[in-house]
Amino acid sequence: MPADLAVIGLGPLGLPLAQAAVAAGIPTVGYKTGPEPGSLSPAELRRMLSGGFRHAAGPSELGRVRTAVICAPTPRSADGGLDLSQVEAAARILAARLRPHTTVILESPVYPGTTEEFLRPLLEEGSRLRAGRDFHLAYSPSRVDPGNRDFTPGNTPKVIGGLTPACTESAAAFYGRLTDKVVRARGPREAETVQLLETNYRHVNIALVNEMAVLCHDLGVDLWDVIRCAETKPFGFQAFRPGPGVGGHAVSQDLTGRAGRGLRMVELAQQVNSRMPRYVVQRAATLLNEHGKSARGARVLLLGVTYKPDLADQQATPAQEIAIRLMELGAAISYHDPHIPSWSIIDRPVPRADSLYEAAAEADLTILLQNHRTYDLQGLSVKAQLLLDTRGATPTGAAHRL
Repeated sequence: MPADLAVIGLGPLGLPLAQAAVAAGIPTVGYKTGPEPGSLSPAELRRMLSGGFRHAAGPSELGRVRTAVICAPTPRSADGGLDLSQVEAAARILAARLRPHTTVILESPVYPGTTEEFLRPLLEEGSRLRAGRDFHLAYSPSRVDPGNRDFTPGNTPKVIGGLTPACTESAAAFYGRLTDKVVRARGPREAETVQLLETNYRHVNIALVNEMAVLCHDLGVDLWDVIRCAETKPFGFQAFRPGPGVGGHAVSQDLTGRAGRGLRMVELAQQVNSRMPRYVVQRAATLLNEHGKSARGARVLLLGVTYKPDLADQQATPAQEIAIRLMELGAAISYHDPHIPSWSIIDRPVPRADSLYEAAAEADLTILLQNHRTYDLQGLSVKAQLLLDTRGATPTGAAHRL
């Protein structure tokens, strides 16, 4: 049976969209743009397949759908910007098969202006069709939050900005089948800038609370109690919590070199957040010294090496840099993570602890990097010789907190 929807890019953005579409009864075909690690469990994938999802047998299937959504990843490039190469590849593949009246939507994180200045020419050149006249073109920022059980595609409003009013309405008709609310932006640039604002808002606020964590430690103030009290304010405050670094697929953007100036707040936030893995290692070395041990030769157990709790996704996880820096100090590293059966650092396999309690009891220092739901932190705090909690998840007084 022909599909109504083609999702191009089956990574952390495309798979959830395909999952939501299948759940809404939309026949969906998926097309991979590269080796994209998905964030769905095997059981979720099986449900998708039984619901009508299938992988495209070839690029020709992209020309048989009414809607095509490009969800190709845009990782950070060598110069610190966004790498649009996979978006370009997806556009060229789609353009060669694009038919009139198709609705094309871009969901990948991009710079403002990308849909009109980068994607549109690729599609028009490859298809010999004109956007806004022969086919619809729009941008919609992805609002995927892996593992969030409260906010799903169904109850998360979807922002849409089309090249023309007709393009916006065509995209709105599609997303109206998936979500309770569609929000129409003035155009693609506004919709792209929504993504920019939302992503940078997260990074800037995490940077603020990460700096507060360093300051409060120096002052002897319990930051976690400060946050607990502050979040009772019913207006003007949203609680963010510090951590060992910022991971995930949402890359902060400062637009330096594109808009004639950078976003200074975002640039500073990047600097603050990028220093957190180094700060965690510094705190670890200090704790070991205070307990009469050197980092060289110390047995250090890392708990939770994913970027987010209860997921197997390791995209930009700070655990990587923390492990490397500890190894450089001469520490012997091991890890425990119920979602990661094997883990390597600089092509060197890291020993995996089979028994959490035994490993914590044997380690000179245990560092909680990610608070997975399966961790018994009360029991862990009793068993561990020395515990550094970077997530503020342990009971008060049970561990050294970030």
